[in-house]
Amino acid sequence: MALKVKRSIKKYIPKIIFGIIGVIFLGLVTYLAIWEKNYYAEKEGSERMAPGVVGDLVVEEEEVSNEPIPEKTVKEYKVAADKPRYITIEKLGINNARIIEIGVKKNGQMATPNNIYDAGWYNKSAKPGTGKTAILDGHNGGPGVNGIFKNLKNLQAGDIITIEMGDGRILNYRVYDNVSVKLEDANKKMAEIQNSPVEGVESISIISCVGEWSQKQRTYLSRQFLRATLM
Repeated sequence: MALKVKRSIKKYIPKIIFGIIGVIFLGLVTYLAIWEKNYYAEKEGSERMAPGVVGDLVVEEEEVSNEPIPEKTVKEYKVAADKPRYITIEKLGINNARIIEIGVKKNGQMATPNNIYDAGWYNKSAKPGTGKTAILDGHNGGPGVNGIFKNLKNLQAGDIITIEMGDGRILNYRVYDNVSVKLEDANKKMAEIQNSPVEGVESISIISCVGEWSQKQRTYLSRQFLRATLM
């Protein structure tokens, strides 16, 4: 009789072990869920948790190439006569970088070029040379490499930016102002840069990401805004 009882206990040992493991696993999952909830509740409202900005530029790092653009490809790049082709900023070492036409993403945010060495011209803004305000953007950089506007913050009032059009026209702009703002303030600034800082004078506005990178939001937590007027 004792032998029969002993065998019955052995039969249920694996089930008992799996049951104990299941309880431990469930407890661990519950603990992590509670911890995560408390963590984000604590961070709510902080700079890192700032909401995305409608109208702001999109940063999708995984879609952006950091491969150098062959010199021949840059030299042979062509656009329509009335669209911007190249940008040159001698102070930043930028010489005839391509200007790629960009639009908006499905979420309404401004797109960015697919290569960190290109600048983008926002096609919902004016074309350079039309007496209004053209908006350009470009990347801060990628892992271990600098993008076209990595050092945009170094430009000061009076510095020169040159745009070459598709028909070869050269337009020179003088920097008017250049500021960095937090992500949550970018909406207000985006509205401001759509107009010239000097009434009646043509201008360009350039925006780029700066500051700390937020892995959760997949974006930088500040924006650099530069405005320059036609000379």
